[in-house]
Amino acid sequence: MEVIYKPIGIIHSPFDSLEEMPIQPSSDESGSGIVEIFPDFVDGLRDVGGFSHIYLLYHLHRVRQAKLMVTPFLDKVPRGIFSTRAPSRPNSIGLSLVELVRVEDNLIYIERIDVLNETPLLDIKPYVPEFEHIHDVRIGWLEQAKGQVRTKKSDDRFE
Repeated sequence: MEVIYKPIGIIHSPFDSLEEMPIQPSSDESGSGIVEIFPDFVDGLRDVGGFSHIYLLYHLHRVRQAKLMVTPFLDKVPRGIFSTRAPSRPNSIGLSLVELVRVEDNLIYIERIDVLNETPLLDIKPYVPEFEHIHDVRIGWLEQAKGQVRTKKSDDRFE
């Protein structure tokens, strides 16, 4: 089965290289950005401005190879790709929860972005705490890395 996605827009961020990009939107290094929605999809923005946060689903356009085992940014031990948020996935799909500042025409102004400039946008979904608030969470091997995400930046090892 072949699956084909058509970008609905493009993400503009202050990060032109992997070395300057944070690894998660909660990082102290995350920045402001603008999500540009293509004209064919502007009607889909109706009512999105009422949400404080949105998920961006995007194509990791700089990833050149998929790996099933990776050494994550926050670890020194090889891990299965599905237990990480590393970008070199079998399907190059990224996910970020960002703060929505405002919507103007076809532009969404956001904060706390961790995405490379000119990343193709695949979809937007609203964050709804009542749908997604989970208690008694386990975070596996990441338990040992708590607190490191705020200062860690990306690099080109997954490109």
